[in-house]
Amino acid sequence: MTSGRVNARRKQMWAKSAGLAAAALTALITIESQADARGSRRETAIESVQSRDPGEPIMAIVSLRDQRVTVYDKHGWIMRAPVSSGQRGRETPAGIFSVIQKDADHHSNLYDDAYMPNMQRITWSGIALHGGPLPGYAASHGCVRLPYEFAADLFGLTELGLRVIVAPSEVAPEDITHPLLFQAKPGDGAVAAARVAEANDATRKADEARRAAGAAFRDQMRTMTASRVAENLKNRADTQLAAAETALASATSDEAKQQAEDARTKAAAGVSDAEAQSLAAKADLQTTADALAAARAAAETAETTRAAAADTARQAQRQLAPVSVLISRKTQKLYVRQSFEPIFDAPITIADPDRPIGTHVFTAMERASADAPLRWNVVTLESPQGDDAKAALDRISIPQDVLDRIPGVSPRSSLIVTDEPPSSETGKGTDFVILLSDQPQGGIKFRKHSYSPEISYYGGATYGRQPGNFMTYWGPQSRQGFW
Repeated sequence: MTSGRVNARRKQMWAKSAGLAAAALTALITIESQADARGSRRETAIESVQSRDPGEPIMAIVSLRDQRVTVYDKHGWIMRAPVSSGQRGRETPAGIFSVIQKDADHHSNLYDDAYMPNMQRITWSGIALHGGPLPGYAASHGCVRLPYEFAADLFGLTELGLRVIVAPSEVAPEDITHPLLFQAKPGDGAVAAARVAEANDATRKADEARRAAGAAFRDQMRTMTASRVAENLKNRADTQLAAAETALASATSDEAKQQAEDARTKAAAGVSDAEAQSLAAKADLQTTADALAAARAAAETAETTRAAAADTARQAQRQLAPVSVLISRKTQKLYVRQSFEPIFDAPITIADPDRPIGTHVFTAMERASADAPLRWNVVTLESPQGDDAKAALDRISIPQDVLDRIPGVSPRSSLIVTDEPPSSETGKGTDFVILLSDQPQGGIKFRKHSYSPEISYYGGATYGRQPGNFMTYWGPQSRQGFW
């Protein structure tokens, strides 16, 4: 009886254990399936166009509402990914920016040395695009977090000056034509090409002059050695003559005197030959010394010419660098910057100046062919009262003398038309920075503004003195206030 009850109880315990094990296994399978589903969603959330290489210009547009970044080239979008932007109170500011510094291995100095790989800075007060965790909602302190792999791909694709638009909602570039959109000035390319050719020719001549100076130096070393050898031979001949004269003076027999006399005659002839060789060697030495001095002077002149021609070529090429033009309804002015440096500003006229004009970014794209005009597209961040981009341009009048002062534009050049003034973030080492005043700016207001005096628009693969080393690049003082 007791044994039957025990066996029944054991069967109940085994059944309960088996049920728990089955439930646990089911839960584990469910969790893994959910994890796989989330992983699959994460993978498919990053999209890219693999069928073509990106064409200039490249532009990144962040939609704060959709928490998504889309990268465009001249043909359309090429990459998309989810993002995590600033949280409430520290919102990522909406506006117009550009990449002003790149650091592949950046760590924050404000947030516990947080790793921010493939960082692309867009303000000196510390707003940037970088790789980071994406919880699925806005969670940063003002930066735009990107998926790690996407951040690495974007970092390798971009250069300093990349246009970054942070928009309240989803926007996209559209092709546009308008008489006010600038074109390249005739002859700019030919002038730059001529200056480059002159610089190349000056470099060739400087190289030739340097090689000629080197050959002259080697000639002088050769004649200097020959002169020393000749001088040594003369000294030896003088010694032999002195010895022969001593032997002649001490000779007593006729035979000895005759032998001494013969030796003295032979020694005297040797001295004469040695003196002739020494004089010839000294003459050669002087000739090569004069030639070396002339070659060195010619090399110095050629190097001076080369440096001047190279500087002229750089200036000419600089004129072909992308130009940024800003027209502000707030200030009723036009501003021009090139290669992160201000060029000039001037007053312009906007019809109905008290009525908003919106915020529009016009970008020059690569030509369809060498002799074709520049193409333009536009991204409209805000368009109040139905004013589209063309209507905004229709309201603007630019004096001819101001138009004449604007450098000829090239692909990646831009025109920004906005109600806003230039932000205080616009400064040394930046393109124009525009903040939308009707949008939250918490992520930028609490940060201390600073900048690097060493930034170069032509950074290429070098983004400072020590790429990838933020402390060396900035120094411990200028890092204060950054993230």
